[in-house]
Amino acid sequence: KMNGDKDQIAEIVKNLNSGPLDPNVEVVIGVPSIYVAFVRSILTETIGVAGQNCWKVAKGAFTGEISAEMIKDVGAEWVILGHSERRTIFGEKDELIAEKVAHALEAGLKVIACIGETLEEREAGQTEDVVFRQTKALLPAIDTNWENVVLAYEPVWAIGTGKTASPQQ
Repeated sequence: KMNGDKDQIAEIVKNLNSGPLDPNVEVVIGVPSIYVAFVRSILTETIGVAGQNCWKVAKGAFTGEISAEMIKDVGAEWVILGHSERRTIFGEKDELIAEKVAHALEAGLKVIACIGETLEEREAGQTEDVVFRQTKALLPAIDTNWENVVLAYEPVWAIGTGKTASPQQ
């Protein structure tokens, strides 16, 4: 999210560093791009850092964008792609997200690929169709690189609606 400042982020990192964390669970913190290097410099190495987005190519005239190579260069190991806000607010389509995933993996980042349906899609009975479509679009981008990808299901319909997703959902 586009929240926090250096002091707030440092407090979160302090809490993560002091643990305890389950050694059998890989923990990753996603931070705004401007703070990736700062967080990596104060966070224990056992916790991963993720950029919250990246573009589909390494460089070029894409003012304001961040490349996977830049994220990796400042110490992050992960990037979050396809988040619901990127899809709904910024209009990112499945194909663009797949291109971003492919490039991030080629650049050596691990990917948290987000999928999930809106309230309208859920109420129209389209949950499985939407999630299938979003996942299918990612398949060529991921190919055999699944060890570097986490699919994150986010019930977009539960955000700010007062409706709560159950564990079964």
